[in-house]
Amino acid sequence: MGKPGMAADGDGDIPLKMRAMVFSGPGRPLTLERVPVPRPGPREVLIRVEACGVCRTDLHLVDGELPEPMPGVIPGHEIVGRVVAVGGEAAAAGLAHLAPGSRVGVGWLASTCGLCRHCRQGRENLCDKARFTGYTRHGGYAEYHLADAGFVYPLELALDDAHAAPLMCAGLIGYRSYRMMGDALAVGIYGFGAAAHILCQVMVAEGRRIFAFTRPGDAAAQEFARGLGAVWAGDSTALPPEPLDAALIFAPVGALVPAALKAVRPGGRVICGGIHMSDIPGFAYRELWGERAIMSVANLTRADADAFLARARGLELETHVKVYPLEAANEALADLRAGRLQGAAVLVTERR
Repeated sequence: MGKPGMAADGDGDIPLKMRAMVFSGPGRPLTLERVPVPRPGPREVLIRVEACGVCRTDLHLVDGELPEPMPGVIPGHEIVGRVVAVGGEAAAAGLAHLAPGSRVGVGWLASTCGLCRHCRQGRENLCDKARFTGYTRHGGYAEYHLADAGFVYPLELALDDAHAAPLMCAGLIGYRSYRMMGDALAVGIYGFGAAAHILCQVMVAEGRRIFAFTRPGDAAAQEFARGLGAVWAGDSTALPPEPLDAALIFAPVGALVPAALKAVRPGGRVICGGIHMSDIPGFAYRELWGERAIMSVANLTRADADAFLARARGLELETHVKVYPLEAANEALADLRAGRLQGAAVLVTERR
């Protein structure tokens, strides 16, 4: 049975071991290993993972583009699963979404200090002591995931587990990027992948005009964007048919920043939504002049997550996913790297 202060798994006792895809170093494929199932501390929650989205940040981790990852970390931060065990303090809080059997989600931000200037100002995304799921804390490419109870979200959505998983980062980070663009009506999206295909639906529902920019010659991605409501789709080397009020860049390509500056009107914003980007080349000051602005998005806050998930409940969002078994994580990452996906890749766990 479960230990004191813990709820037992509704499907039986929690096993001692689980399958997990483990990071062993930059440039190396993830390895399938059997590792101990963690037990929750007083303020932690153990989640049985049903699905975990594959994010471009995971690809940056595997390719060695993120500094100082946790040694032997299990990647993955778009987690959907069921609560199976709760630490004593977390259980005592009596939160309905932490009850055993509840469906929950976990995203990139794993924990913060709660004490620093950023945390006190409601900018916990900038906390110097923050930890990140699948990077500096084990993530969801596994059968079970241990999370800080304060960073677990209820998922009251009609989407099934695999289709809900991309919301936990592609949706959340995309939504923070979206909120930074203000009241822009004509919006360019550079890189029409997982985040863009969710955010496009949100903005179209609000009556905004979306202009989708893809890799040159990627007719399939351009048609995909038009099918989701974009009024125009073309190559990232092209200018849109009208000046943009804002541009969101999700592709990790620094050269897109000066390209987007040329596409936005005076007073427009260029928002870089990724955690990693190649170097931005030099550009003439006149391309920035006119009170144009370049902004970056760093992580997210729990307030962002609450706001987006509430928004998602009010919309009939459709996520496009390609499902892979857990042990095919390297294949999913390779497909993402090569641009072979429309929408998002999602790993699902099959109990063995």
